[in-house]
Amino acid sequence: MIDSTLVVAKSKAWVEQLIVKYNICPFARREVERDSIRYVVAGQRKTADVLEALIKECEFLDQNMDTETTLIMLPAGFEGFYAYLDLLDTANELLAIQGYEGIYQLASFHPDYCFEGEKQDAASNYTNRAPYPTLHLLREASLEQALSRYDDPESIPDRNIAFAEKKGAEFFEKILAGL
Repeated sequence: MIDSTLVVAKSKAWVEQLIVKYNICPFARREVERDSIRYVVAGQRKTADVLEALIKECEFLDQNMDTETTLIMLPAGFEGFYAYLDLLDTANELLAIQGYEGIYQLASFHPDYCFEGEKQDAASNYTNRAPYPTLHLLREASLEQALSRYDDPESIPDRNIAFAEKKGAEFFEKILAGL
């Protein structure tokens, strides 16, 4: 049995205590303060069911412009990173098929996230590690607008990697374990 309240609480804590506090995403603080982030627990274990939940969430965002972004947490069924990546690829394809390409895009987070070419224990991976496998549904227009107001947005990933390497994997492991 999935405790959705716990899943949401851990995910909110992750956003506030890691992503916002250490400025991993320089655009997250505004949305936390505006309370415009939606947290959805998708307890489905099958890819087709998760994809259906994703499209329903796109439809929700279509109708609720005051909700800026949605985190869809997957607490069961996608614990394996490669199975999660397969889901992510299929989800991106589905967004295009359903006419959402250019409207929404997905960012991805996973407890075992590993950038291509990096060692599993590299500190840089923690910039995309979360308590649960998570599909982050973003409004592209809002993202483009935020990026246009940010000096040198291309430097964000490099800045995050440098921060992660400076702090080390243990720093992030401690935060995640304390959620």
